[in-house]
Amino acid sequence: MSNYFKHKMRGKSPGEIIGMILFGALFITGLAILFGFIIMWLWNWLMPMIFGLTTLTFWESVGIFILLKILLGGCGGFGGKDKKASKSSKCDHNTKGEFSKWKHYDDFWKEEGNQAYEAYINRKTSKEETNEQHNL
Repeated sequence: MSNYFKHKMRGKSPGEIIGMILFGALFITGLAILFGFIIMWLWNWLMPMIFGLTTLTFWESVGIFILLKILLGGCGGFGGKDKKASKSSKCDHNTKGEFSKWKHYDDFWKEEGNQAYEAYINRKTSKEETNEQHNL
């Protein structure tokens, strides 16, 4: 990881690095304030009318946002995970392999699917007829 930072920060002055850190901190703080106000606005607009709940302050809405983020988690995020751990994550699996089999579905249905479906229907109807005959 230290090699990554050395590579990214190569040729940058200490002032530029401090500027990037300050900009990042301000950006994250701005997003937190924006999410707090959006949650507060939506809650205070909808919840008292629909469910009769009380209104929230800004800090209560930020607390709800943090609580939901902890409880519900999320896919992705920034760093902190090694590649081995992310492969076993539910959100990080590769779905391309799961759908690659479907390219043969139309060919199967044309060649065997109709016949297999007809055979299934015949089996089901013959079982129903024999059950009806036994019930009489």
